[in-house]
Amino acid sequence: METQQLHRGRLIDHLQLVVMDLEASRRFYEAVLKALDVPMGGDGPGFFWADELFVSTARSPAAAGRLTGRHHLALQARDRAMVETFHKAGLAAGGRDHGAPGERPYHPGYYAAFLLDPDGNNVEAVFHGEARRSAPSVTVTF
Repeated sequence: METQQLHRGRLIDHLQLVVMDLEASRRFYEAVLKALDVPMGGDGPGFFWADELFVSTARSPAAAGRLTGRHHLALQARDRAMVETFHKAGLAAGGRDHGAPGERPYHPGYYAAFLLDPDGNNVEAVFHGEARRSAPSVTVTF
């Protein structure tokens, strides 16, 4: 077996969305993740993944034949321009506007945009303002 590396974020190990139309979801997520500079991880029969996000059909073994409900998924952006690029890319790829790019009252500097994906999940890109991270991600090698 070849060595593999995973890069994980701060809190979530992974999230799975079970969708009605896998290809519509693939177009949407490829566009918004590209805008956020997150590479697609791969795909298999009835699913695709990128970083901690897995998207599958209800026919995949992990879905047990059921669609997920509507969720709110917030993705980190490096700056305001990346939030704006996310919003434009998502609209062009079939997403629906759920909040144009702009400051939000959650804390000073919170700049975000919201889209509904093809299944109605609320997908947000957020820039929290200027900050310094201790590390870009946690690297897991096995």
